Amino acid sequence: MNQKILLIEPNYKNKYPPMGLMKLATYYRNRGDDVRFFKGDLKVFAAKLLCEEFLAEVKDPKLGKHVPKFIEHIKTGKFAPLDAIPNFRNSEQDVILKEYRLRYRNGKFPQFDVIGITTLFTFYWRETIDTINYAKKFCSEDGRIIVGGIAASILHDKIFQETGIDPLCGLLNKPGMLDADSEYIIDELPLDYSILEEIDYQYPVNNAYLAYMTRGCPRKCAFCAVPSLEPEYKDYIGLKEQIRLATERFGPQKNLLLMDNNVFASKHFEKIIDEIKECGFERGATYIPESEYNIAMKNIREGYNVRAYTRKLIRLYDRISDRLSEAEQADFYLEREKRNLLYAEVASPDAIIEFDERARPLYEKYFKPIKRMRIIDFNQGVDARLVTEKKMKKLAEINIRPLRIAFDHYSMKDTYEAAIRTAVKHGITDLSNYLLYNFEDEPDDLYYRMKINIDLCDELGVTIYSFPMKFHPIDDPKYFKNRDYIGKHWNRKFIRAVQAVLNSTKGKIGRGKSFFEEAFGKDIDEFHKILWMPEAFIIHRFKYKDNLTAEWWEKFNSLDEMQLNRLKAIVAVNVFDENIATGDPSIDEVLRYYQVRRDPK
Repeated sequence: MNQKILLIEPNYKNKYPPMGLMKLATYYRNRGDDVRFFKGDLKVFAAKLLCEEFLAEVKDPKLGKHVPKFIEHIKTGKFAPLDAIPNFRNSEQDVILKEYRLRYRNGKFPQFDVIGITTLFTFYWRETIDTINYAKKFCSEDGRIIVGGIAASILHDKIFQETGIDPLCGLLNKPGMLDADSEYIIDELPLDYSILEEIDYQYPVNNAYLAYMTRGCPRKCAFCAVPSLEPEYKDYIGLKEQIRLATERFGPQKNLLLMDNNVFASKHFEKIIDEIKECGFERGATYIPESEYNIAMKNIREGYNVRAYTRKLIRLYDRISDRLSEAEQADFYLEREKRNLLYAEVASPDAIIEFDERARPLYEKYFKPIKRMRIIDFNQGVDARLVTEKKMKKLAEINIRPLRIAFDHYSMKDTYEAAIRTAVKHGITDLSNYLLYNFEDEPDDLYYRMKINIDLCDELGVTIYSFPMKFHPIDDPKYFKNRDYIGKHWNRKFIRAVQAVLNSTKGKIGRGKSFFEEAFGKDIDEFHKILWMPEAFIIHRFKYKDNLTAEWWEKFNSLDEMQLNRLKAIVAVNVFDENIATGDPSIDEVLRYYQVRRDPK
């Protein structure tokens, strides 16, 4: 091993694994470095690293089951966790552990030569900045910290101001960008999926190849960050070799998730579709998953990310145990205990290899592979303006589900509808769309776009899921750290009303006219009513529908124009407390409905 590498994703919730860090993992592993990945609380990570060093020093595998207690003590200094360990307090091991607690308190953490930190959305600003600054404690004296990703590219100067770290902007798409002696183009390297086995966090998107077949977008939409992040449009990136390498090392994945921003713009579109088919994602494609156990054992034997696959196999042993009878469980447990294979922290590769003869038959007995359908998803959506009969016919040759089509503003109505009809004509009936709002649009614009999709579902007999997406100016000095931006035609109450409805639908709107009409209104007037409706009445629609909601609406409409304008000015800011008083009893009476709790006890 040449260098110790630590890759970090800040402790925010996100859907997709960090592709940039997965490429960096491949890069450094190809150079012979020891690569480690972490996502979570860095204070816990520091305690965990020190605990690992403690266990390595005392060389007592029986202590593996007490790792959570050791980590808690190292991090907090509390003795209660240690008191629960028989015969541990005041032992020689206890004395040694105190040294590691002291190191933690003094910030003397295990050191790494290179620390790579990714960044995502700018509204995760605080989590991101805190992560970068805390990560400095893990960097060796002669080491370096590399910060990249979306926020780093967009807010380069801001990150430098708050951290002193000069982040990377854009893509690592040329040789020698990290090391002058390297010819690797990092952005084109295959992903190291093994690092995802090192952490407890479970990404909602998993069991999928993640890739790009194009980069950038020729469009320069005012609301979009892609021109800043990927300024040059690259209209073809080969997929076949990426899939081959990932499959050889990590086994075949169920789905293919392509993050292209505008694949229809590529002059190589037909070539792209043909290559996707060659990779096993043709229409009707299925696959039989390879055994997780086999993949983990193969990598253990080959010495590939032993840390990750040790964790993986310990989890698989636990799954096997859950399938056994009580007597078999006891026997299996004792055999694992004898080889110190109950806890990943003290398990050795040699013991795992030795145990293979016992564990493999059990795994194969209880976990048989089942043929499954494969799908492909151009996750960022396709451009309705570039849809043609020829392209859609070609797209229908792959197992795309769903086909996502952007519907960013109402003026695209005719173009969008034509794209949907063309897709359906060629047998693509599982559809989705992104609906940008809170930009330069009006609330009515959003309603009409949602209703168009509902009507198309009924007319064409297909499924269209709509995903309203609130615009957020990621580079605005006032708003990049938060989600507070309100478009010029919107107000805070309208935003909260839409979000309240979407919370109950998990952010999407599917087919079903009756449900849509209940959620957003039968017509534009009912939609306006919902926008002004007290939030508690939106969330608990059926609870309040025939009583408080009806009362509120009657009194709301009883106000004259001047009173109504005054009320709306207050309601628009969406801040309600018991001290609101206008001096007008009629207005104050209506305002009291807005003080009803949205989450009643």
